[in-house]
Amino acid sequence: MEYTEKQLAKLPARKQRLKLGTTKKKTFLLGSTLVLVLATAAFVFGMRLGDHMPTETNLGALFVVSGQQPDTVDLNEFWQIWELLEERFVAATGSDKEALTNQEKIYAATQGLVDGYGDPYTVFLKPEETTSFEEEISGNFGGVGIEVGVRNKQLTVIAPLPSTPADRAGIISGDVIVSVDDILADDLRLDEVVKLIRGEVGTEVKLTILREGEYELLEIPVTRGVISIPTVETEKRGNVFIIRLFVFNALAEEKMQLALKEYRRSGADYLILDVRGNPGGFLQQAISITGYFLPPGKVVMLEDRGDSAAKRIYRSRGNTLLNLPPGKMVVLIDGGSASASEILAGSLSHYGVATLIGSNTFGKGSVQEVVNLDSGSSLKVTIARWHTPSGQSISDGGLVPDIEVERTAKQIIADEDPQLEAALEFFAEQT
Repeated sequence: MEYTEKQLAKLPARKQRLKLGTTKKKTFLLGSTLVLVLATAAFVFGMRLGDHMPTETNLGALFVVSGQQPDTVDLNEFWQIWELLEERFVAATGSDKEALTNQEKIYAATQGLVDGYGDPYTVFLKPEETTSFEEEISGNFGGVGIEVGVRNKQLTVIAPLPSTPADRAGIISGDVIVSVDDILADDLRLDEVVKLIRGEVGTEVKLTILREGEYELLEIPVTRGVISIPTVETEKRGNVFIIRLFVFNALAEEKMQLALKEYRRSGADYLILDVRGNPGGFLQQAISITGYFLPPGKVVMLEDRGDSAAKRIYRSRGNTLLNLPPGKMVVLIDGGSASASEILAGSLSHYGVATLIGSNTFGKGSVQEVVNLDSGSSLKVTIARWHTPSGQSISDGGLVPDIEVERTAKQIIADEDPQLEAALEFFAEQT
């Protein structure tokens, strides 16, 4: 997306960089990047650094963790630069900033290492950032309530969570975050932008937004609050039962069980599963919920861990709750449907269980593994790519709906929903 002259005129003049800033031994998989917690990179040093250049023995210890041998990597230049900075560096601004500690230098070095992989979803979290991350995936945290990702190298709102400060302020899916409090997002990593947006409950943050169809940048102030993520909401409209699944958190499977039982008791003939604006969450939740609609043993998704590894196959596990014939179920999708939402929608579409209505999904088809480290830090690393049962990579443009219906920013703000109306009309045509 290119800026117009008017938009360029509104870009903040000052560009600033931020100091980075934080992870118990445990591993789990995530299907999405949850809002306000992406951070830096990770490199575990099996040694303590003193004030001087390490000895050859210490260099050997450095690679015990990675399995590499000292003679395969030449670190002489790294340590030479370390020493040169120690001896000669003077801040150009003349500030009285305290000297970096050895730990801060190691964090900075690990940041550069992970940045070199060029993956916005592979990040290192220092201890305080790990705590924030765990708060978010548990379903409650402080912030503004948006899910963010990288699309076309731009920081993009996947979706505002419902009834959150961002939602009430008018942030919508697809908004590109140009700056936060006049600090350009293009100058920052994803985790740095996230840290800027987070803050004390009750304080205000100004987001400068580039929105498709608008000729000028939008400046939207948002008051931070305590974010409680809803999981499921249900509604009945005539002969149609609607389940809105907002996130694949730890409660999603249980909540979906209750919602589907409510659907069966309702007597409705048709089911709409609305995953618009659902940024994903836990992989196993997506596999289990998809399995509610499939016979045992059906392929839900394929996991590709690289050319040298065989694809891992995830199958439905015999926990079927519904056996709906074609034409009885619709899954609503849009640009805010990402990750686990795309797994569910892609699988149900592949087997003809559901008709997809809406607009193209976000296209976030990768798996992140979170490894908690003894220091309290953690590494979130992309370990695989997801494919639909047909072999389509979700990351390659996302999912295309069977019936394409756009919903404009003006319609969202006006609470008009042509996508939902299209689903209701689809069912009307089945009778």
